[in-house]
Amino acid sequence: MDYYFYIALLLILSQLVFLHHIRRNYRDALAQPKKPHAAYQPHTALIVPCKGLELAFEKNIASFFNQDYDDYLLWFVVADKADPAYDHLCRLKDQLSRSSKARDVQIFVAGQSQFCSQKIHNLLCCYERIGDDVEVMAFADSDVCLRPDWLDQIVHYLRDPKLGVTSGHRWFVPKKNNLASLALSAINAKVVQLLGPGRFNQAWGGSMAIRTEVFRQVGLDKIWPRAFSDDLSLSCAVKKAGLRIAYVPSCLTASYESATWGGLFRFARRQFLTTRISAPRIWWFGLCGSLYSVLTLWGTAALAVYAAVIGEEHLLLFAAVPILFFISQMGQAILRQRMVGTLLTKDRHKMKLAMAADILACWVWSLLLLFFIVSSAFGKTVCWRGICYRLLGPTETIVVSRNG
Repeated sequence: MDYYFYIALLLILSQLVFLHHIRRNYRDALAQPKKPHAAYQPHTALIVPCKGLELAFEKNIASFFNQDYDDYLLWFVVADKADPAYDHLCRLKDQLSRSSKARDVQIFVAGQSQFCSQKIHNLLCCYERIGDDVEVMAFADSDVCLRPDWLDQIVHYLRDPKLGVTSGHRWFVPKKNNLASLALSAINAKVVQLLGPGRFNQAWGGSMAIRTEVFRQVGLDKIWPRAFSDDLSLSCAVKKAGLRIAYVPSCLTASYESATWGGLFRFARRQFLTTRISAPRIWWFGLCGSLYSVLTLWGTAALAVYAAVIGEEHLLLFAAVPILFFISQMGQAILRQRMVGTLLTKDRHKMKLAMAADILACWVWSLLLLFFIVSSAFGKTVCWRGICYRLLGPTETIVVSRNG
């Protein structure tokens, strides 16, 4: 088994390259300035689609009113007035508008979608009301809690004409420390860790901004009416136009969630199935990356056991490789948890158990992530917030049924 030396060397080198990428992202996230950029605050519309009452709904909605940003529009949108969120939004508007810097606060009713996801239909309802004076559109989900400087940070980097979109991401903060909630936080953390100054970045619809002229330039006003995923379709269109997507670590947002195993499976499968249909290259990248993470650890561990059984002369080499990969995966977990502890300092005390679970059980989450990706390899139907959709292609969506 002398050939194993060369295989092990190749695997170790590839792991070192990956670790360099992860460490670069870590250093970039901590080095990015957190101070407000008041010198550049173009007229901006902050658009928030809502459906139902999320955990910490009122806290999240209040964070949209509390943005330290002059002259912005704050627009909420629901599918219909029967949505439980509508009455709460009306009440919060009355309570919080006077103390907000938002110049105009509106709650729109979009009606039901026919050929795209309800979320995109809601966003388009607001887009159609955008005036020529609005330079930037920012988007946030109702299940995230924004820092007061979020809008300032997400808009600031759009000064660069080479950038098409700026985006943050979400970090799941468990409301309950049950195992499914810890798994949700850890798996999402592995994805966030890949974002940085490179070209891998994808926009996330719950925390992103785009110049209005770029939105029209890349044809999103024509793509969205038949798309399912707002962020994946936007990312593909922006990259196709030769523009970059900038990840803004300071716009990492806390999302307070409690998960069950059934809910976690449905959520993860929907995310990856949507990616497979809307952006297949990203899905294949995720599958190959997940396979690499699992096989390099468990495959080399199996070979080490086999080497011990047959009395291989270079047993120490066989044993050292899986140990190295295990230490590497644990090191990656430590880096991402140190990063989030710095970026989300107010929630650090709530994430102590989640941090420990991610670090100590990193190998478990790699297996679970691979399972979720493989489970999304089949089928084209997804159910999201009471509506079932059939995804026929990146820009071809059919509403199958509605349950609420």
